[in-house]
Amino acid sequence: MMEQYFEIKEKYKDYLLFYRIGDFYEMFNEDAKLAARELDLVLTTRDRGKSAEEQTPMCGIPYHSSDGYIARLIAKGYKVAICEQTEDPALAKGLVKRDIIRVVTPGTIIESSMLQDDKNNYIASIFIKGNTAGLCFADVSTGTAHITELRQEKVVPAVITELCRYHPSEVLMNPNTLDCRELTTYLKKNMQCS
Repeated sequence: MMEQYFEIKEKYKDYLLFYRIGDFYEMFNEDAKLAARELDLVLTTRDRGKSAEEQTPMCGIPYHSSDGYIARLIAKGYKVAICEQTEDPALAKGLVKRDIIRVVTPGTIIESSMLQDDKNNYIASIFIKGNTAGLCFADVSTGTAHITELRQEKVVPAVITELCRYHPSEVLMNPNTLDCRELTTYLKKNMQCS
């Protein structure tokens, strides 16, 4: 089972992996330590009887109440990958097959319990090349999308103006945009987004 866990975790390194075992989502190793700290969960270990260095830290949450835990993690800027059992454990021969069924990031929340009723939850995509910028703001929960192209000598201030209009909870950027210090500094200092 742990080999399966590590194989899936390798593909989702930047996410907290919620790994379904029975009625719980379990987290292991560094994910478990972080989740235990951020969610006030009890950190336990596998491999009892081994030395402390050989033990596997773990913690878990009931799968039926995961929305509240996910909301708390997303609010703190984390991303979550949800790994479900993809076959009936009663019919499985050997290890139950599992796969990622969903990734949750600040801009991809669709559960009304995690959203504010009076505010859109935009995910933004920005592409800057030279004096041209393409921007898209989408609210996955409502299907609302706004797209624009900006062309001007100093395009970054215009991009910042658009960001201030929509206040996205998450921003996706191409490498050139990520290298734009004026924009990334503004985002880090003045906007609360992932």
